[in-house]
Amino acid sequence: MADPSARPRARSYSSIVSTPTVTTVADGVHVAAGPDVNWTLLVDGTDVTLIDSGYPRYVGAVIESLARLGRRPEDVRAILLTHAHIDHIGGAAHFAATYGTPVLTSSVEARHARREYLEQAGPADVVRNIWRPGAAAWALRIARAGGTRSGAVPDADGFEAVVDAGGALDLPGAPVPVASPGHTSGHTGYHLPHTGALLTGDALITGHALCRHVGAQMLPNLFAHDREGEIAALDAFTGRDADVLIPGHGPVMRGSVDAAVDRARRRAGVA
Repeated sequence: MADPSARPRARSYSSIVSTPTVTTVADGVHVAAGPDVNWTLLVDGTDVTLIDSGYPRYVGAVIESLARLGRRPEDVRAILLTHAHIDHIGGAAHFAATYGTPVLTSSVEARHARREYLEQAGPADVVRNIWRPGAAAWALRIARAGGTRSGAVPDADGFEAVVDAGGALDLPGAPVPVASPGHTSGHTGYHLPHTGALLTGDALITGHALCRHVGAQMLPNLFAHDREGEIAALDAFTGRDADVLIPGHGPVMRGSVDAAVDRARRRAGVA
């Protein structure tokens, strides 16, 4: 884990998005969105937990989302990752190198974040799916946003060391990890029991440039490392005290999360 007392000199960054939308969905829970992906800010006093961080060239947008809440990058106590795909990990290396921000995820996914292995769609996968409506424009956007970069975070670490006896992380917002492997081997959602919100990362979304519909659904197969595991992982989101679904892509959805899982299963052709 990075040592905040030995922070290197700040690095410059370029940003393709400077005006993200920021929506308060519950007390201390704020969801920010760029053109193609979301990130979430959990605020407790002056401290912040940042969950995911967009594409590499979304860094300015992430910093702007903090500013809109009256917070600075230095107020981020940790970045939590749902998973280490480039559209969720993109700003993490900048925060770690510039501010000494710890970057945490499951121990399995931390290896992915360090790029000891890679589980994500590559350029060839995108080309094979360029026939999809909207795919060409999306591919251009994500390339400009840094979608072809590595995004490696050498100091990414497992969050297991900061989980308390009740299962919550000792971080602002007290998120509870929800193991949901399949999209990637170490994919993790986060439950916020005090506010009834559930962050589902890319295991359960509500919209994407390559999806024809808005509403609870799964991403197209090309993004899944293990499709059968991804479908099975939907069970991890059911039976929880949550009525606010915060996805990695698409709008926040209010209502029964169990019902949202059922809709996603039907759309995926699973009874």
